[in-house]
Amino acid sequence: MFKQKVALLFANHIVSRNKHWINNPLYYQQKVFKRLIHQGKKTLYGENHDFTQIKTYEDFTDKVPISNYEDLRPYIEQVLEGKKNVLWPKLPSYFSKTSGTTSGIKYIPLTKESVPYHLIAARDAILNYIYHTRKTKFVNGKQIFLQGSPHLTYQNKIAIGRLSGIVAHHYPWYLKGSRMPSWEVNCIEDWETKIDKIIEETTAKKMTIIAGIPPWVKMYFDRIVEKYKHSVGQHFKDFSLFIYGGVNYEPYRQSIEKLIGKKIDSIETYPSSEGFIAYQDNPAQNDLLLLVNGGIFFEFIKLEDIDNPNPNRIWLKDVEIGVNYVLILSSNAGLWGYNLGDTIQFTSLKPYKIVVSGRVKHFISAFGEHVIGSEVEYALQEGLNKLGVKLEVNEFTVAPQVNPSKGLPLHEWYIEFNSKPSNIQRLELLIDQALQDKNLYYKDLVVGKIIRPLRIMEVQKEGFSRHMRNLGKQGGQNKVPRLSNNRLLADGLQPYLVENESKTK
Repeated sequence: MFKQKVALLFANHIVSRNKHWINNPLYYQQKVFKRLIHQGKKTLYGENHDFTQIKTYEDFTDKVPISNYEDLRPYIEQVLEGKKNVLWPKLPSYFSKTSGTTSGIKYIPLTKESVPYHLIAARDAILNYIYHTRKTKFVNGKQIFLQGSPHLTYQNKIAIGRLSGIVAHHYPWYLKGSRMPSWEVNCIEDWETKIDKIIEETTAKKMTIIAGIPPWVKMYFDRIVEKYKHSVGQHFKDFSLFIYGGVNYEPYRQSIEKLIGKKIDSIETYPSSEGFIAYQDNPAQNDLLLLVNGGIFFEFIKLEDIDNPNPNRIWLKDVEIGVNYVLILSSNAGLWGYNLGDTIQFTSLKPYKIVVSGRVKHFISAFGEHVIGSEVEYALQEGLNKLGVKLEVNEFTVAPQVNPSKGLPLHEWYIEFNSKPSNIQRLELLIDQALQDKNLYYKDLVVGKIIRPLRIMEVQKEGFSRHMRNLGKQGGQNKVPRLSNNRLLADGLQPYLVENESKTK
């Protein structure tokens, strides 16, 4: 009871304190901007981009180009060699090792200034939940965070690891006694072995919070149900809060809730190696609070302008609700004008709140339709709802088929169902209609008979998992893209289609 009272008092204090920056977002973004420029003047990057002459945002856009990882790679390689004051004063504390769609392995710097904001944001997301719901009982139980190994390697005194593994080194003292799994199990690199060991450690414990990327939490839940023959909710009777991020929860919600056996409160977060962007501050609302006082200065470019040689860049004061923006950030980790690769839409300007709409590189425009991630996720959910039967999707991705063996080109939807649908053709029509309603360009192409309606390619059970494992990409931070403008993933899934099941057994 004492811990619950302290948690509630702390939540009230933090929420009250955060209102200063929530209610004055432009002032705090300007404050972050000035701090970044001040620090950037001390660096090689700042010297190369004339930071001493930057006084205004307009100066910044004139002198600092939009960059991606490849643009910053020469600077990052110098830091990896041990050179100081390259992107940020001194050396970074860590490099977060992550995989990119075009750059292979990426090394994203984390500094002593940036690391605390990852922890503060995660803490504040939970405290906001407590503040709004007044629920505190979960603080008396155990919490599990399904994450990458905290094992670190070192290069020129800089620690290198996965973001979630790095954060594991900085858990606050008041969580160390209740955090699961153990350090030893958390250090297991092989994901399959790790999940089995986590189950051994946790299934006898009083679990109240479970957190992680939805597909890997689902794997954990699947194993529990398979082993104990009852729902996760029956096994963990005190489990009351699911915290997730990294991918959209909606495609997994129905399956995960079925595995749990009851509806569960949840908190969505938007962390990345490049910085903690936003979190769900009110469980009654689905959008996310943009963290304007988190060491990141945000810029935005309309999605349709991102391929222009000189796109129009704006900062927070000029954004509009409902527009698809590419998210650009400069941060106290030493990233400058960095294209994060995500697209977002604002849902509110007082306060500034967003939803993640997709990935810049994860889209289909093989025929000029420019379909994005949020649209295919909406169409799938709408199709399933209108079908009127309980049908669960474990995983899916969408790719163009430009040269089919017969007929017009089309979109192919690779879907792994939990149970076999009885009427695939009906579901295809419902999803296609929902996508037409959401994307007028796609509708014009179908109506104009440039392409034909989509086709579902049914993937075997665990087909996605087996394919990702073969690619060496199975684990908590490897995610299946919802859609691609090429067929690399689609072609790799061919052996795992239901029609080819006998060949892969």
